[in-house]
Amino acid sequence: MTRTLFLAVVLASSVWMRAAEQFKPLFNGRDLSGWTNVNCAPETWTAHGDTIRCTGFPTGALRTERMYENFILEMEWRHLKAGGNAGVFVWAGPIGAQGVPFLRAVEVQVLDHGYITPNLNKSYTTHGDVFPIHGSTMTPFPPSRGMRSFPSERHGKASPEWNHYRVEARDGTLWLWVNGHKVSGGEKCHWRKGYLALESEGAPVEFRNVRLRELPSSGARADETADEFAGHRSLYTGTDLRGWEEQGEKRWRADDWRLVHSGGSGRSELRSTQRFGNFELIVDCKPTEQVGGLDGIRLPGGAFVSFAMLLPGGGAGDEVLNKASHGFHRLIILARGGSATVQINGRQVSTLKSPKAGGEGRISLIGEAGSFELSGLYVRELP
Repeated sequence: MTRTLFLAVVLASSVWMRAAEQFKPLFNGRDLSGWTNVNCAPETWTAHGDTIRCTGFPTGALRTERMYENFILEMEWRHLKAGGNAGVFVWAGPIGAQGVPFLRAVEVQVLDHGYITPNLNKSYTTHGDVFPIHGSTMTPFPPSRGMRSFPSERHGKASPEWNHYRVEARDGTLWLWVNGHKVSGGEKCHWRKGYLALESEGAPVEFRNVRLRELPSSGARADETADEFAGHRSLYTGTDLRGWEEQGEKRWRADDWRLVHSGGSGRSELRSTQRFGNFELIVDCKPTEQVGGLDGIRLPGGAFVSFAMLLPGGGAGDEVLNKASHGFHRLIILARGGSATVQINGRQVSTLKSPKAGGEGRISLIGEAGSFELSGLYVRELP
C-alpha cells in the first residue's frame, strides 16, 4: 500500500469513527431510563436485553423525556405477528391529543405487510409512509395523497424480519430511509421541535439499536415547538381499573384507551385509590344524549363537574362545543384551595366552590343514568 493510499484509508476511517461517535443510544439495554410511559399500562413497555418490547395494548405511546429539533434517528424494528401496526412519532407533544390516545406529531408508519386489505391499500402502504397527525401539518414529498407521503420505492420486510429506519429531521424537513433506501418524507412540518415517541397500537412489536445524532439547532420559534411537559401522568392503564375502586352499580369497563360507562339506572362510581389536594386534571369526555346533571366528576371537597355541560344547551355554549375532537370534549379542571376552574375545549366556562375547603380527598367519576366514554385521564399535582 502506498503512503498516499494508507493516509487516505486512515483519514476515511477517522471520519467514519467521529461520525459514529456522534450517535448516542436512546436505549441503555437495561431499563427505560430517559423514556416516559405516556398513557399505557406499566407492562405495555419493557426492556428485554437489547430490545424495547411493546405488547400493543392499550393504544398509546412511550416518549423521550427530552425534546429534539434537528437530528438523525436510527433504529431497527420488527412485528412479532403478521399484520402488526405501530409507529414512530417525530416532533410530538407530551400527552395524548384531544380525543385520541395518539400524540400530536409527524408519524413515521411502522406497519407489517399483513395489514394490507384490498379495499384500503390505495390509502396507505407498509413500506414507510410519513404523515402528520392530530394537529400537526406537513407538505409531503411525492408520491402523496393529502398530507401523506408514500414511499417512492418499496423495501420493507415482513414479520418477523427486522427493518432498519433512518429519519433525518432538519429545519422542519423530514426524510425517511427504509433498509438503506431514501423513500418518503415532507417539508414545512409544524411542529418542528418536540418529543420522539414509539407507538403501541394493537400488536406486539420490538425496537432495538435506537440511537440519535443531534444536529445544530436552527432556532425553532415557540409557535413551532411542542408544548413543554408540565408533569401530567396518566390515571388510567387502558387495560383495567387499577388505581380505582368501583362503588355501586358495576357499569364501568376498560375498552383499550377508552374508559366506558354503559349507562342505566342507579349510581355507579369509580373512586381513585390515591388522595389529591391541589391538582390539575385533564379528561376527554364523549357523552351521549342520555347524560344528565348527575353524571360527572366529584372533586375532593365536594365540588361537582357535570358532563351535562357538554350537551347543547348545557351551558358551555355552541362555540365551545363545536371544538370537540372525534366527539370528545377536553376538560381541564384546576382544583386549588377549595375552589376549581373548569375549561372546556380551551375556554374557561365555570368556577366552582367546594362545600369543604382544603384538605385532600379522592377523585370520583360518577355515572347516574347516562352513557359516556372517557379518555386522556391525566393528573398533575400542584403545591
